[in-house]
Amino acid sequence: MDRDAYRNCCSLVKIPRQSYEQFCSSHFVDYIDKDLSYPKFFKMYLLPNHPCVFSKVFTEEWKCRKQWVTEEGKPHFQKLLREFGETPVPVANCNAKEYNANPKQVMPFKEFIQYWKEHIQNGYSSPKGCLYLKDWHMSRDFPEHHVYTTPMFFTSDWLNEYWDALEVDDYRFVYMGPKGSWTPFHADVFRSYSWSANICGRKKWLLYPPGQEEFLRDTHGNLPYDVTSAEIHNGSLFPRSQEACQPLEIIQEAGEIIFVPSGWHHQVYNLEDTISINHNWLNGCNVDIMWQFLQNELSSVQKEIDEWRNTMDSWHQHCQVIMKACSGIDYKEFASFLKIVADNRMTFLNARSSGDATVYPRHLSEALVTLGPCHAAFDLQRVAHILELLLCNDDFKRLDHSQPETLLQQIRDTIQSTRGQHLLYQD
Repeated sequence: MDRDAYRNCCSLVKIPRQSYEQFCSSHFVDYIDKDLSYPKFFKMYLLPNHPCVFSKVFTEEWKCRKQWVTEEGKPHFQKLLREFGETPVPVANCNAKEYNANPKQVMPFKEFIQYWKEHIQNGYSSPKGCLYLKDWHMSRDFPEHHVYTTPMFFTSDWLNEYWDALEVDDYRFVYMGPKGSWTPFHADVFRSYSWSANICGRKKWLLYPPGQEEFLRDTHGNLPYDVTSAEIHNGSLFPRSQEACQPLEIIQEAGEIIFVPSGWHHQVYNLEDTISINHNWLNGCNVDIMWQFLQNELSSVQKEIDEWRNTMDSWHQHCQVIMKACSGIDYKEFASFLKIVADNRMTFLNARSSGDATVYPRHLSEALVTLGPCHAAFDLQRVAHILELLLCNDDFKRLDHSQPETLLQQIRDTIQSTRGQHLLYQD
């Protein structure tokens, strides 16, 4: 982030997101086929929460695009088997429905590749159904491979920064599936951003701007499993479906990267045999959307078990437990998430002030140095804003937790002290 971008953002409390009406009336999305500065991406896509597509120029040097793909642009099964043969991988069955998703099993990678080859030979048909390797933590399983590099535009990634610090999980995935495999209608975890790069093959994306999904709920308030199903147009099942705009349809070619903004519900099809790399990520531009999502999740849980509110002394704690089981996080962990993000940036800015670059981890220093001190200060301001909201939240105040007031004051002190030395305004 440059100086001007920081000055434009430093006074923001609520991120000013523009209307999504343009995406309801137009079926065009910005296509980026040449150099784009990070400040422009930040201003044009991250802040307003708008999608875009990057050309294959941005992935042409990735090892996986050379090593995992044949000269004909197909998955290179032989090379993939040599690298990952015995590795257990998660595989979904696209022909089966389990709630609003596809059931998964774990199988050896070589078994999935054998299935895939037979599926192709049988004219894309198999008694096993249409299997799709998805949500595989390949980078975590094989950290030495380095087959791709996260584009600079997506490096302000609080979500994976947090999970890397805990060393227990991440939100970096590899997907591999035959023509016809697909992912049902959904919005991404915690209402995060996502970026998805096609290593080979083609995908069709159907995207709905935030808010449009409310028109697609059935009479029970549930979202559809398949947004292209004919039953969507049955007014007795989906009474408001006619009010929804047509989805933004994007055909993603081999090598291209799609940026999917926060809260955009989508459904995705593999039009060919496809391999893709996907990251979910969060940062200061959409952490407020995550916080709103968490409040909505807790509210839903509270409504479900409201009849027991007066009979349980620990009712509020039980709501948090159920919320974490359903969504993957509770208020206490959200506060821990914010603390780790803030601590890293305060350490970074204070190290710059003292001239000692050895006090923060190397993998973090690379990202923070690339984005610069203005971005670190912006991040701290966004954390501070969310902490202020937490301190006013009755459900949060009921929980046992470390005092966020101390962290909030530390953030304010750091921003003030580093600004005083003009670190935030250097070119």
